[in-house]
Amino acid sequence: MIVRRFLLWARTAPAEARAKGAAALAAAYLRSAMSPEDKREAQTALIALVDDPSPLVRRALAEEFATAPQAPRNLVLGLIAEQSDIAALLLAQSPVLTEADLVDAAAIGDGLAQRAIAQRPWLSPGICAALAEVGCEEALVVLLANPTAEIPDFSLERIFEREGEAGSVREAMLARDDLPAGLRQAIAAKVSDALAAFISGCGWLTEERSARLARESTERVAVALAAGGEVSDAPAIVDCLRENGRLTPGVILRSLLSGEPALAEAAFAALSDQPLLRVRALLWDKRGAGLKALYRKAAMPEALLPAFAAAVEALKQAGPDRRGAGGIDRDLLAQVLIACEALEGPGATALMALLRRLDAEAARDEARLLADSLADDAALALLVEADPNFLVELDLGDLRDAA
Repeated sequence: MIVRRFLLWARTAPAEARAKGAAALAAAYLRSAMSPEDKREAQTALIALVDDPSPLVRRALAEEFATAPQAPRNLVLGLIAEQSDIAALLLAQSPVLTEADLVDAAAIGDGLAQRAIAQRPWLSPGICAALAEVGCEEALVVLLANPTAEIPDFSLERIFEREGEAGSVREAMLARDDLPAGLRQAIAAKVSDALAAFISGCGWLTEERSARLARESTERVAVALAAGGEVSDAPAIVDCLRENGRLTPGVILRSLLSGEPALAEAAFAALSDQPLLRVRALLWDKRGAGLKALYRKAAMPEALLPAFAAAVEALKQAGPDRRGAGGIDRDLLAQVLIACEALEGPGATALMALLRRLDAEAARDEARLLADSLADDAALALLVEADPNFLVELDLGDLRDAA
């Protein structure tokens, strides 16, 4: 009888009063002990209120039922078909909504609705895939920032395919720990290209110079991402480089000269169509005959073979402990330069130019690290000059922490 009187009252009550009454009825439905008959009548009344002409009433219902697992399903479905600011309250939280409901809502919803879905905890791969396919840029950023979303690798690739030009999407993708290495490499390449286009567009550098800087930046990232020996993601990175036309002899040689041969090994395996274990056996053959056969099988430029042979030989002499230093190893490079200095011809000229550029790059990296170290020494000296007891206090503090 109480519910019936409420419905009679709601016919003439003003909108704000109806909204308060709807919230009170919803709270009673969720938290009060009602008889089965009153419960059925209350549910009927609440579902009918979804069609109330005032959005205040529908918002009041959405706020009450947003997190309620016992919310009437038909009521929730009616509310998510409403205007987005009301639907978003339920799309972001309601436990009543199924995966199919959310996939459908993502397909027909606007950006606000999609963002609400993207922020839900523990999003399933199916919902993530739907958002990757139809979500707007803002929704995709929210999805990528959701630490509990189970985004499949193919959906991450689809996001990059659709919205890879957007800096906010690239940044959100790079922040994810589960981003595949090949995709991370593709993003790095796109960023390098964008920066090169911007620089040449401003007239700061020629297009050729900008393109070279972008290529070298991409190569450095590729070698760094592929590092890790047998547990590295080098094959995926090589596939990405090859697909984008960036798997050049230069990046393979850079891998060897950086003391991180994982990318070079994977590249030779891909280019020669040989198993990776077989490639490793040939590449590090003690007699050196394996490299020549592998090199020609991979259809690499003959003019660069001396540089590759010298780099491989230098790495073998250095031993496995030398690998993984990061950046171009100038000691390895020096041995390659000595081996190639006597070469003649157009190919030799281009090779030496490449090796000299790598040496200049390595020299800049060394200088930068040394400059940072010198600046740190100067800062420490200033602290000691200002407070002679600084080092004593520092040592005592370390001892206390250790105790």
